[in-house]
Amino acid sequence: MKTLFIEVPVDLDRARADKVLATVLAIPRSQAREIIDGKDATIDERPIRASEKLSAGTRVAVVLRRGKVKLEPDHSVAFDVVYEDRELLVIDKPIGIVVHPGSGRSEGTLANGLLARYPEIEGVGQQDRWGIVHRLDRDTSGLLVVARTHDSYDALVEMLKRHELSRRYLTIVQGLFTNTKGTIDAPIGRDTANRTRMRVAKHGRKAITHYRRLASWTHREASLLSVSLETGRTHQIRVHMRAIDHPIVGDGAYGTAGVKGDPGRPWLHARQLRFDHPITGEPIDIVAALPSDLRDSLDTLGMPDTGELADIDGATL
Repeated sequence: MKTLFIEVPVDLDRARADKVLATVLAIPRSQAREIIDGKDATIDERPIRASEKLSAGTRVAVVLRRGKVKLEPDHSVAFDVVYEDRELLVIDKPIGIVVHPGSGRSEGTLANGLLARYPEIEGVGQQDRWGIVHRLDRDTSGLLVVARTHDSYDALVEMLKRHELSRRYLTIVQGLFTNTKGTIDAPIGRDTANRTRMRVAKHGRKAITHYRRLASWTHREASLLSVSLETGRTHQIRVHMRAIDHPIVGDGAYGTAGVKGDPGRPWLHARQLRFDHPITGEPIDIVAALPSDLRDSLDTLGMPDTGELADIDGATL
């Protein structure tokens, strides 16, 4: 490990920080992003942002460390692309696929598959998560957006922070509701007794989930909900549903597996993404049909006692 001090040249005045580092250090832009994401590029001990515009003459301290194992493309990772243009993609993720490397897993992830199919995303966003703006759990199916350019990535991240990217989920939970809609506002943190799980915690990170009852099976004591997120904490819907004593059907980690209608994984599907295109401003509204395992689960449950299932793949729920 060593520290270099570089000065922003005149011809790069007001250029993005990742471009400045890549140009001055003669390294790939992806490596420059890795340095910045690791908080190894600072101005007066303040970590800089990749999108930050640097003025000529600014002195930047750069820590160079031993390189990590590079994310490798993997053409065997299967996923459907339901929307695509020069700036972004919308992916319909199947169950069983981890979104990005972590916890000792470095291959076979959606990130590996994206890099194989769209090699130009290398360097966009975070190291080993190129292009990925938000994530889904391994056993959650459905939609997520991926950026193909630096500008769209930065804009989409800001849209998430401002709650301008609407994410709606379908889930079936245990129990019946007397109310037709509600909001869960409860902070979420790591479960200290089990580090692989999350829990509602007084000093956790802010988390807000809205839900609306669509249908219910009185004899099965189960309810179909449409859920939307204001925040995107790990396992947020699963933790919040458990916190109000309505665990998700099939969720062995936060509820009880093996109940009627259990699809063999948490009954949770990222059904709809709605947002304005970060570059053109064009409205984008995409709905992902239910995968076969969740369809089979509905067949097992039968017709609900309250509500309708006929429009479950329609655009408005």
